[in-house]
Amino acid sequence: MAREIQREYQSNYIHPLKFALWVGIASIIMMFGAFTSAYIVRRAAGNWYEFKLPDVFWLSTITIILSSITLHASFRSFLHGIERRYKLMLILTLVLGLLFVVLQYAGWKAMTSMGATFTVNPSSSFVYVISGVHAAHVLGGITALIVALIHAFALPFKPTPRRRLRFELVVQYWHFVDILWVYLFIFFLVQSP
Repeated sequence: MAREIQREYQSNYIHPLKFALWVGIASIIMMFGAFTSAYIVRRAAGNWYEFKLPDVFWLSTITIILSSITLHASFRSFLHGIERRYKLMLILTLVLGLLFVVLQYAGWKAMTSMGATFTVNPSSSFVYVISGVHAAHVLGGITALIVALIHAFALPFKPTPRRRLRFELVVQYWHFVDILWVYLFIFFLVQSP
């Protein structure tokens, strides 16, 4: 009887690190929900500078989506024991993640050149703050990717449960920041003229 209860408990068990990640993700969702709600409320108050989001943000969106695809391919390769593809896709994911941040910066520069500076109007300030805070979360994900790369190249290739869990946490967080950016990008597009 005790063994059956223990087996049932283990099948319903959520690893504490995974649970902590999900709690963190939930708090980030609430923060960005507050940001986008504040954006909508402030826009309705008037004195709002309308501008079109620079096209470079389309490119950054495609880049982060591709990075999720390459990371998923890396994780699948890790699980199936395809070491070379696992490492290659992981490197490509890091490059795409860094490119996303560079493209975000290019988007901010394009906004500045069209007159939508950080201080000119709350409309542009919101875009800078929201996309900037998101970019900070992406940089956190890039740090996790660098650690995953160190594990990939410094440790012997062996998909142990512990390494799988660590990699799975990186994958889940990265997919989250990807989905979050797609939501924010669509939100900005819907709100723009």
